[in-house]
Amino acid sequence: MSQRTFASQVEFKKFGRKSRRELFLDEMERIVPWSGLLALVRRHYAVAGNGRRPVGLEIMLRTYFVQQWFNLSDPGVEEALYESPVLQRFTGVDLGAAPAPDETTICRFRHLLEKHDLDLCGMMLDAVNIHLEAKGIRIATGTIVDATILHAPSSTKNATGTRDPEMHQTKKGNQWYFGLKAHIGVDAKEGTVHTVVTTAANVADSRVLPDLLHGEERKVWGDGGYQGQTEAIKEAAPKAQDMTCRRTRYKNRVNKLQRAKNRSKSSVRAKVEHPFRILKRIFGFDKVRYRGLAKNHQRLCACFALVNLYLHRKRLVGLAQSCA
Repeated sequence: MSQRTFASQVEFKKFGRKSRRELFLDEMERIVPWSGLLALVRRHYAVAGNGRRPVGLEIMLRTYFVQQWFNLSDPGVEEALYESPVLQRFTGVDLGAAPAPDETTICRFRHLLEKHDLDLCGMMLDAVNIHLEAKGIRIATGTIVDATILHAPSSTKNATGTRDPEMHQTKKGNQWYFGLKAHIGVDAKEGTVHTVVTTAANVADSRVLPDLLHGEERKVWGDGGYQGQTEAIKEAAPKAQDMTCRRTRYKNRVNKLQRAKNRSKSSVRAKVEHPFRILKRIFGFDKVRYRGLAKNHQRLCACFALVNLYLHRKRLVGLAQSCA
C-alpha cells in the first residue's frame, strides 16, 4: 500500500469501537493469501501504457472480494467505497489521492475473472485449497456431495420478453423453483469445498456425481438423491465405498434398520450444509445476479474459495498469531 493522505485518516473522536464489519475485514485481511491470488490475476491484468493508468490490481481484487462478502452490485460497491471509511481502508482506496473505482471499471475487472478460457475463479478455489493444505487443513479421502437451488428472476419484463434460457424450473416437494443448481463436493473431515459444478435447476443431482469426486476417495457420502449410483462412484473413484442414504419407506412397511443407518450417515453428511449456510445466509448469495450459467459459475467458485477461508478462519487466525 502507498502512503496515505490526510483525507483517508480516521476522524479525531474521543470514543469509538470497531463494528462487526470492521472486525470481519480485519480477520479476512489476515487469512486471505493475497500474494498467491494476486499472482494468478497479475499476468492477465492491464499494464500502464499510453492510455489512462489502470487502477491498482490489489485495489480491484479487494473490491471484488468485498462485493462477494456483502453481496453488492457493481454500482452498489462503488457507492459503498465512497460511504464507508472501513471499506476504503480495507481496499486501499485513498480519496485524497484518487477516486474509488467506478462501476464500469469494477464490471470490466469482473468480466476478466469470468472469462471461460482463463477460469481464474476456479484457479482461486484451487489456490485457496493449496494454501489451506500448507496450513495443515488437508483434503482427505472422504467426499460429501450435495446441491442447492439458487433462484433466478422468472419475470419476462425485459428487453427480450423472455426468461433466462439457461435457467430452468424444477419442483421440490410441492414448491416450484426457477434458477440454477450449485453442486459441490466437500471433504468429509474438514468440510472444505474442493469441487463446484453449476447446472440448470432441473438437472438431477446424481447426473453430476462423478464430476464432484477427486478420484482418491475411500468413502462417498450423499443424501437419497444419489442412491443407486454405486457403479458411477466406482468408475470415478475405484477405491470408494458408497455411503449414500437409502430408501426407508415402502408401500406397507418402514425399514427401521435402514432408517437407523441413514441417521448415522447423516451425522457425517451434515458437514456439507455448512458451506451452503455461509454462502446463502452470511454472504447473501441466495439469488443469481447475472444471466447465464457461465458467469454465475465463476462467481460460485470465487464465493466458495472465500467460504473455505471463512469456515477455517479461527484456525487460520490462531496459526497466524503463533507464527507472529
